[in-house]
Amino acid sequence: MEKDRIFDLARDSIIELDESKAMESFNIAKEADIDLLELLSKGYSRGIREMGEKYASGEVFVPELLISANVMKKVTAEIESTLNIDSTSSKGKIVIGTVQGDVHDIGKGIVCSLLKSNGIEVFDIGREVPAQKFIDKAEEVGADYIGSSALLTTTMTVQKEIEKLLNEQGLRDKYKTLVGGAPVTTRWADKIGADAYCEDATEAVNILLNWAEEN
Repeated sequence: MEKDRIFDLARDSIIELDESKAMESFNIAKEADIDLLELLSKGYSRGIREMGEKYASGEVFVPELLISANVMKKVTAEIESTLNIDSTSSKGKIVIGTVQGDVHDIGKGIVCSLLKSNGIEVFDIGREVPAQKFIDKAEEVGADYIGSSALLTTTMTVQKEIEKLLNEQGLRDKYKTLVGGAPVTTRWADKIGADAYCEDATEAVNILLNWAEEN
């Protein structure tokens, strides 16, 4: 099977909420010796982005979105396991989550996988995460970075709250903060005092690797 057709199969599995098809495309790609991170970015992640667009336009609702995210998580876990991604050569630690009031996991799983594959130790604290929990987890694990994702304009304020709490607790200089999500912009990151905005998973990796080199 041609590479593009395998990518399409992976994309379709997410759109169709089909875990069996997701695993089928994963196995086909592995047997064909296709780069699994390329499969992730050009196949599954394409599907999850389209699901996000469908949700925004009212074509699908939260239950379908969550099922597609779960399919994505399972196949991502298989990719991570196959690539034997670990933290033995860690280039830093990041605590990452989707902010309180937001049930979306779109994009975050992709970011986590790519960060892990590039030697960043990832602590994914899930979705609906209050601002203080980001800080508490970062303190607990000795993180270097805090990443927050907001997929709704109404939940972006939690990213601002993270910055406010870090300042109030005298911890702002201890961490580099990274914000992302569909409505988030560089202007927003600058306004709230975050260290960086990332448009997508690849940019997040590049930013963190640059930070790691600076340290």
